Amino acid sequence: MVTAGGTNEEAAGEGAEDAPDVVIRAEGLSKVYRMGEVDVPALRGVDIALYEGELMVLLGASGSGKSTLLNILGGLDVPTEGRCFYRDWELTDADDAELTAYRRQHVGFVFQFYNLIPSLTARENVALVTEISDDPMDPADALALVGLRERMDHFPAQLSGGEQQRVAIARAVAKQPDVLLCDEPTGALDYRTGKLVLEVLQRINLELGTTTAVITHNVPVSKMADRVVTLASGEIHSETRNATRLSPDEIEW
Repeated sequence: MVTAGGTNEEAAGEGAEDAPDVVIRAEGLSKVYRMGEVDVPALRGVDIALYEGELMVLLGASGSGKSTLLNILGGLDVPTEGRCFYRDWELTDADDAELTAYRRQHVGFVFQFYNLIPSLTARENVALVTEISDDPMDPADALALVGLRERMDHFPAQLSGGEQQRVAIARAVAKQPDVLLCDEPTGALDYRTGKLVLEVLQRINLELGTTTAVITHNVPVSKMADRVVTLASGEIHSETRNATRLSPDEIEW
């Protein structure tokens, strides 16, 4: 492990009192993809931190770099330049095996598409993760947390889209990760079902204290966040804090 320069308090802001711990921090992240003979920059020198227990929303148009940033923070991708830390561990120094362990032990992922195994029940889909985790929840408890206690023995084809997404969330949180990273978790859902999924994410953040980052192109969703970061052309365009957080049922779009 490589210790990051500076303390968590310094990263959160010099002189800050009672500042929350920094869970993930990135410094000068750049990512360039090679498309034939053309270099396509996805991130351009991004500095960002995720703080203990917060819910952060990442906004930005398609192609702004949101997913690339989340993938690097979650250890699914590596930057072309820059450094990324999980607490005092420099992820950009980690090899493939160490990144796999980081993802397995510390990060839960929720994507737009549910990626459930059709031949397994909801409970069995969640158990796939708990069987390889160090300190997991019981799959039944994870499904109860997302409101699916009565549906845990159903197969994906017997579940609605919103229920399948809640199974995917249960699978992500069942290993009790420090960080939950969500990439357009309501993108494939209708308005009402999307709200139900956002309510589940809010509940997990508040009740379990799971540090949560949610990518969305839906600006009103940002009202449920502690902090809102907007990306444009691979750079951070703005960063604001909400004075109060709204619950998803108070948000209209």
